[in-house]
Amino acid sequence: MALLIAGIIIFLGLHLIRVIAPDLRQSMIDRLGENGWKGVYSVLSILSLILLIYGFGQARQVTGVLYTPPVWMAHIAVTLMLIALICLVASLLPAGRIAVKTKHPMVLSVKIWAFAHLLANGETSSVLLFGAFLAWGVILRIALKRRERAGGLTLRPFVSGKYDLYAAIIGVVVWALITFKLHELLIGVAPIAM
Repeated sequence: MALLIAGIIIFLGLHLIRVIAPDLRQSMIDRLGENGWKGVYSVLSILSLILLIYGFGQARQVTGVLYTPPVWMAHIAVTLMLIALICLVASLLPAGRIAVKTKHPMVLSVKIWAFAHLLANGETSSVLLFGAFLAWGVILRIALKRRERAGGLTLRPFVSGKYDLYAAIIGVVVWALITFKLHELLIGVAPIAM
């Protein structure tokens, strides 16, 4: 469990540097340059993600159950994951209506992903992991809203509604791949029992 907690703290801490330590971030950019900082940040993010994944895998084997969700919650979680993946894809494409209306579709995607998994998983390790990501998403969204109001954040302008269609199609395909094959292959759990 200690590795999971360390992974969560390091990974999410890195992804909150702009919120909790903007001066540290700026001093690193000043010292290393924009590209140097991005390189260090990327390497640390990847290493902490590996630690988080490994720690979660270890913690899943030894932690207890805080609550047992009803079986039908898995169906709600799977449905929410479709929305999360469409939002995720929308965040990676030029802005359509989804990106413009949600303002921060990737953050929304993470919050939906975390909430969906909290509905379907009651193990201590799962609650810790997904609860931390949900809290991170809420904190980051509040910080982004403040930056936006202060004029320190420019939102992406609308480009075309076709990108919503692309986001929906790609999101459905990725959702189907994850739901019916990849989740079981990578995580060891089938989201829908066949």
